[in-house]
Amino acid sequence: MIKLPYLDIFLAHLKMEKALSDNTAQSYRFDLLRMAGYLKQNGITDLEKVTPAVLSGYVRLLFDIGFAPSSIQRSTSSIRSFFSFISSEGVVPTDPTELLESPRNTRTLPSVLSVDEIEQLLDIIDLSVRGGVRDRAMLETLYATGMRVSELTSFAFDSIIENEGLVRIRGKGAKERIVPIGETALYWIKRYSDDDRYRFFKPHSDNTVFLNIRGKPLTRMGVWKILRQYAQRAGIQKDISPHTFRHSFATHLLEGGADIRTVQEMLGHSNIVTTEIYTHIDREYLKEVHRSYHPRFYC
Repeated sequence: MIKLPYLDIFLAHLKMEKALSDNTAQSYRFDLLRMAGYLKQNGITDLEKVTPAVLSGYVRLLFDIGFAPSSIQRSTSSIRSFFSFISSEGVVPTDPTELLESPRNTRTLPSVLSVDEIEQLLDIIDLSVRGGVRDRAMLETLYATGMRVSELTSFAFDSIIENEGLVRIRGKGAKERIVPIGETALYWIKRYSDDDRYRFFKPHSDNTVFLNIRGKPLTRMGVWKILRQYAQRAGIQKDISPHTFRHSFATHLLEGGADIRTVQEMLGHSNIVTTEIYTHIDREYLKEVHRSYHPRFYC
């Protein structure tokens, strides 16, 4: 179990001195325990060894694995409050958050992979080892549909409308959208289901497509680590995250000539004023655009 020294004292301070509600205090606890997990993974067990560079790396990681800017701002605020408190109490000699930049509400778009780089990354996957076919199917699905990583980790088999070449994606705010997936991704999902998933399946496993070694759904962090590993093997120098696949999906369709409104419908644009424009686009037209402009639609 992850622990963080002085956390309970800090939370008691918040409740007594700042009259924070239980829900807000729990949010602080969750944010700080997640940071503590990151520190532990990086071999940092002493709070005095937490530097501005370490915390900046943590914030960048939250961006990379797809956290919303508002969530990152809240986490950053929690971290600032915690280190300000323990610094004032003399637990650490200096406050490492003094030089920590606050994230902006808008997130810089990630790097775009070229079609050749996508091919290069997919081809580097060793299909003979456990998880190889799973990882290929997972990355093909990300690129074929433009899913968010949070949508991928909850993606279930009953969301696949195979006879129509579509998938049902539950996005932000439980909003659902239908997106074409293409023959290539469907092929790899089936191959993974037939040949590789049993290696991860446990009695407690559910209908989620992509499982980890414990038989549970892959986490956002897990997907991020897998992708980074293959990017390094492929020699791709760009800063890559699961969101890079989503952005590449949209960019490649638009570069190929797809209509921007159709692409935004596939992405499940978060702005309701914008998305209402696209709700009546015919599914067959969506499939035709995807088939015509996505570089990996066909096997």
